[in-house]
Amino acid sequence: MAGLARFRKGAISAALATTAVATVAWAGSQVSSSDAVVPRSEAAAAVVQRMEAADWKAPHRSVQEASLRGCTAANPLDILVIGGGATGCGVALDAVTRGLRVGLVERDDFAAGTSSRSTKLVHGGVRYLEKAFWKLDYGQLKLVFHALEERAQILQNAPHLCKPLPTMTPCYEWWELPYYWVGLKAYDLVAGRRMLHLSRYFSKQESMEAFPTLALQNSHNKTLKGTVVYYDGQMNDSRLNVAIACTAALAGAAMMNHAEAVSLKKDPKSGKIIGARIRNNLTNKEFDVYANVVVNAAGPFCDEVRGLADGKASHIISPSSGVHIVLPDYYSPDNMGLIVPKTKDGRVVFMLPWLGRTVAGTTDSAATLTMSPEPHEEEIQFILDAISDYLTVKVRRSDVMSAWSGIRPLATDPNVKDTDTASISRDHVVCVDPDGLVTVTGGKWTTYRSMAEDAVNAAIKSGSLRPGQDCLTHQLPLMGAYGWDPASFTVLSQTYLRMKRSYGGKIVPGAMDSAAAKHLVDSYGGLAARVAHIAQAEGLGKRLAHGYPYLEAEVAYCARHEYCESVVDFISRRARLAFLDTNAATRALPRVIEILAAEHGWDRHKKKMELEAAKAFLETFKAAKNAQFDDGKHSKMHA
Repeated sequence: MAGLARFRKGAISAALATTAVATVAWAGSQVSSSDAVVPRSEAAAAVVQRMEAADWKAPHRSVQEASLRGCTAANPLDILVIGGGATGCGVALDAVTRGLRVGLVERDDFAAGTSSRSTKLVHGGVRYLEKAFWKLDYGQLKLVFHALEERAQILQNAPHLCKPLPTMTPCYEWWELPYYWVGLKAYDLVAGRRMLHLSRYFSKQESMEAFPTLALQNSHNKTLKGTVVYYDGQMNDSRLNVAIACTAALAGAAMMNHAEAVSLKKDPKSGKIIGARIRNNLTNKEFDVYANVVVNAAGPFCDEVRGLADGKASHIISPSSGVHIVLPDYYSPDNMGLIVPKTKDGRVVFMLPWLGRTVAGTTDSAATLTMSPEPHEEEIQFILDAISDYLTVKVRRSDVMSAWSGIRPLATDPNVKDTDTASISRDHVVCVDPDGLVTVTGGKWTTYRSMAEDAVNAAIKSGSLRPGQDCLTHQLPLMGAYGWDPASFTVLSQTYLRMKRSYGGKIVPGAMDSAAAKHLVDSYGGLAARVAHIAQAEGLGKRLAHGYPYLEAEVAYCARHEYCESVVDFISRRARLAFLDTNAATRALPRVIEILAAEHGWDRHKKKMELEAAKAFLETFKAAKNAQFDDGKHSKMHA
């Protein structure tokens, strides 16, 4: 009876909310259609033509550093961005395509922090929609509508890196079927013309065919009644971040990773920020960069940058840890995700196919801010426990191939006097301090583009800048999207060989098999043939790790064209071996170091330092090999 009452209440509430959603979705679509003006399309086409004229090759790092060094007090940048995550690179791309003079510095690598440690979803936020219904919160509803608009933009601008993914919601109570069906139909309705595919009901039989490891009976002895399947987007987050950075560089922004803002420069008379002191972390040499406006997009470290400007600045970041784990592919099918709608902390947990493995997460707990966050065993176990009720396969700690933690920058608007938890939002915050520092933080991956747009608008107003045109990024293809075709892997397979160097030093031919070709197209889009050419012409066609499609040629390509400056840059963010399989990444280290050393001219000492740094980095990914646990079979294993 309790379940029936909950269903009736939920169904009535959802039905009323659905009517409201229809009105909002209709109104939103009217605004969007009237906003599409021809001049913006022409301007975006002109930007694409300039990038095409540059042969889609980003300027070398030395050129970027020279550009930044040339920004003097008499010849400043319009905008200097601090932070190379999704939002920071998005700010640089937005600003430079408006015709502004832009530079960006990142003390580690592009996507080194939170932006490479996401759930890999491009989504509108199903749980936010549920909150909007139950609390009649129009603000939450607008957030969902906006995120779904941005979801469509990402899938359009980077189709090689982002794809629709169906996700299954299992129902073990009869009332859950109509409840989730109505809620997810409302999600479809909010998406409107941006909808990926219609959500639908799967019978028990259909559910088992689509997801064979789904449990027919949960731990409470409830039998599966059916499932509701809906669609969101899935991405390769760090490669998407790198694509944004390289696109900004192609468009004319001076993008420099491994370059740290060690101090901010102020005008002695006005007290306004006029630039920053930058340290090249690869050479330890410092130089000054002047700019009319400095944008702080340092994610969880925004307070640190604000502290450079004002040591007494209030903190606006509440760091939260989100842990994910990677399991073997047999935990889920390769074309269907699973959402666990109820966990003990009230969050949902996803279990999704990703790059040939299964990623599960996430947790949500207060965290200490650090450059190298590590997952705790209780967080890993929480995820394993959450998914175990829904699977027939035994969930084992020893199956964890990689586990990582990311710090979410939950932000409090400093202009809001109320300091309770209600003022801490998952929406983004843009604020301008009295000294002119523009800070953008909070939000989520899906809305990075609109966050960047808001930050650039604030910077233009604060610095009285004069852009040549309005924002173009909503219709600007990212690097690799231009010329991409989902069937182009067949051309690679037919055209190229993987020339491999044997242990004796002889070069022998190998087939460009479908797995390798699909991987190259999915990772590099329209530029995949350039990597395949390196594999064939330079004898770099061997796989870096058994069981994974990553090729030696990718190391050389990323060093030449994607600002890959360290071993960790490659195994973690250009390729995803560290996230997929810590042991495989470890085995690949010697060959990755060898190729990068040839590309960057490293000596023996530098190669040794890179090996040590990479091993230390991989120890923060708590796979079974370097974890401490006892599952009855593997007892007290240590690193």
